[in-house]
Order: sequence, then structure tokens, then C-alpha cells
Amino acid sequence: MKAVTWQGRREIGVDTVPDPRIEAATDAVISVTSSGICGSDLHLYEVLGPYMSEGDVLGHEPMGIVEEVGSGVTSLSKGDRVVIPFQISCGHCYMCDQGLPTQCETTQVSEQGSGAALFGYSKLYGQVPGGQAEYLRVPHADATHIKVPHGPEDQRFLYLSDVLPTAWQAVEYAAVPAGGSVTVLGLGPIGDMACRVAAHRGYRVIGVDSVPERLARVAARGIETIDFSAAGDNLGDAVRERTDGRGTDAVIDAVGMEAHGSPLGSAAQRSVAHLPAAVAEKLSDVAAIDRLAAFRSAIDIVRRGGTISLIGVYGGMIDPLPMRVLFDKQIQLRMGQANVNRWVGDILPLLDDEDVLGVDTFATHRLPLTAAPDAYRMFQEKSDGAVKIVLDPAAA
Repeated sequence: MKAVTWQGRREIGVDTVPDPRIEAATDAVISVTSSGICGSDLHLYEVLGPYMSEGDVLGHEPMGIVEEVGSGVTSLSKGDRVVIPFQISCGHCYMCDQGLPTQCETTQVSEQGSGAALFGYSKLYGQVPGGQAEYLRVPHADATHIKVPHGPEDQRFLYLSDVLPTAWQAVEYAAVPAGGSVTVLGLGPIGDMACRVAAHRGYRVIGVDSVPERLARVAARGIETIDFSAAGDNLGDAVRERTDGRGTDAVIDAVGMEAHGSPLGSAAQRSVAHLPAAVAEKLSDVAAIDRLAAFRSAIDIVRRGGTISLIGVYGGMIDPLPMRVLFDKQIQLRMGQANVNRWVGDILPLLDDEDVLGVDTFATHRLPLTAAPDAYRMFQEKSDGAVKIVLDPAAA
């Protein structure tokens, strides 16, 4: 089959790899009909390269049709239409029962000290082949799927794999009071959708980015925006001017480890990227550093006693934090990978023909699987208005 593979720093290939097969009684194999490129995939493209191996199959936002199931799978049959969550979980361990499938005790990658295994996401999370491919093996298939109806186009349901539950959890963790306010830093796919979810709940939302197309998408939905390139070091003041000098009740950081405006962190990341892989991996395990500009902005912007929800991916091990300010402002922090299945029941009722979250038109590009190298480049460079790119394995 054809699959999108990691070949090196900023190098993506489309290769012929062995077809997946049933390896355990609890497996299923699906034919992939759509697969998104996630903002966190760009971390593999750049900063997390030391944890990748040449030929790793990428992608953790797939959906498709069940082709085959193992003898132990009871809830799926050939022909079912499914979305596959980005995390692999058993559905019955202590952590899954707590609504924390990202911490599944059955699939935890203990040798790396990491939580549940993820599709297509490096040695840190199990090095499981991903879903930017024609076919995908789904371990623990009874729990690692979301069954959806046939009929609507894929994009009605595709974002249940990651974007929707991640944005939903970001808003949940932000703990915005009724009628309250939230600033969303970064208007890529997750930040954009978090703005939509928060606005749908009736909160006042301020979206921040520097890319005109991204600001325009959010503004078109009646959401306030601030152009970071114009506000610069005065971003906190710009938000306080709009909120009686206080700051918003909550801030969602949808940027993460590769924030602009962090020259020292950026230099450190670039330096590690050019080391031999074995050395870079060991160094990253103990001394990795993030670009913290977005997080520091969140600390400045949020009102005293407010909440910061970190949903952008961070991977640093020695990040310096302004603990005095965090403590003095009595800021609450919540963070972590989205627990997909925990939120699906809340989200599914919104995915009807009214399309209140705009999922049917959320993607800016739908491209053939073979276009993946250009798609990754476009997404990283934020060119051609790229906000959300979906790959189609069946397209020529």
C-alpha cells in the first residue's frame, strides 16, 4: 500500500509499504478514506525528529471503512464506517474507566515513561504505524474507534479523531465561568475550533494570531481577534484594554513548543536537530527545551485567579517557568492530550445538518495522499491559506 513516511528532518515521502494485517484477536483493519495532517505532526517534521526512524508511517487523524476484524472484536463488522481516535486504548483498565484513555494502562509506553500509544507518533508513543496511508491496523479496536453513520461526507465526522475532542477538552479545561471570557492563542486547526466551541457555549472569545487568513476565518464567525504581529510585546495590554484592565477569565494556549518569539528556545531546538539521532534523542530526554513565548503570554494575559488550558503540545524537560508570577496570580493550570472518547458523546449531537461548528467547510485543502510532501511544507510555512489539510488515499 501507499503511505506517508518520515524520511528525515523536513523530509516526507510517499512510499510503498507492506499492507497491515490482523496481528491480534482484538485488531481491526480499515481502508482509510480521509486522513488529516495535524499541527502536532509538524513537531515530528522538526523538533521531535530525534524520536523518529526513517520509514515511520505518519498520521493520527484517520477515518474509513472496516475491512477485517480479529476474532476477539465484538463491536465492529466489515463495512462499518469508523473514525479512529489518535490514542490507542483498551477501554477497560483503571485509567480508561476514569475517562483518561490517553493514560491507558494497557497501552502505556512504559519504556519511554509515556502515556497511551498513539498512531504515527514516534518512539515516545510506541512507534505505531499511522493513518496517512491506504490501510490502517487498529489495535484494541473495540475501544479504539468511533462508529459513525454512512451518508454525510467524511469531513462531517473526520475531526472526531483529534481536532474536535482536543478543542472541546481545551475549553473544558479552561473552566470559563458562565458568561465569561477566554483568549485563544494560535488559530491553527485546534485554536480555530476551540474558538468555535467556546463561542457556541456563549463565552466571549478573543482569538490571537499573526496570519491574516487565520484571523479572517475566526473573525468571519463573529469572534473578536487580535493581530499578534501588530500587538507584539503589548499583547497583554491589548487584552486588558478590552477586559476592564483585568485580562480574560481563561487563556487557551493552542500553540505549544514551537511558539514564535522565543529566540533562545528556537536556537536550542535547531542545535539539537542537527546532532546525530542517537545523541539528540538522549539529550532531548533530559534537557529538551520548549519555545515558551505563547505560554508566557498566557500567564500575562489571564486574570488573577484565572485558568490556563495548555492544549498545544509541549515536550521540554528543563523549561524555566515564572513560578513567582504563577503563584502570585493564583493561576490554575490544566493540560494534556485530549481524551477523545470522553467527549464524543457531547460532540456528536452537534454534527448534524445545522453544522453549528462549521465542520463541513473546516478544511482549507483536500489533497491526494501523494501530495503529502508538498502538503506538509505548505502547512508548516502557512502558505496558500493552509489551516487544515486532509489527505485522500483514493484520489489520483
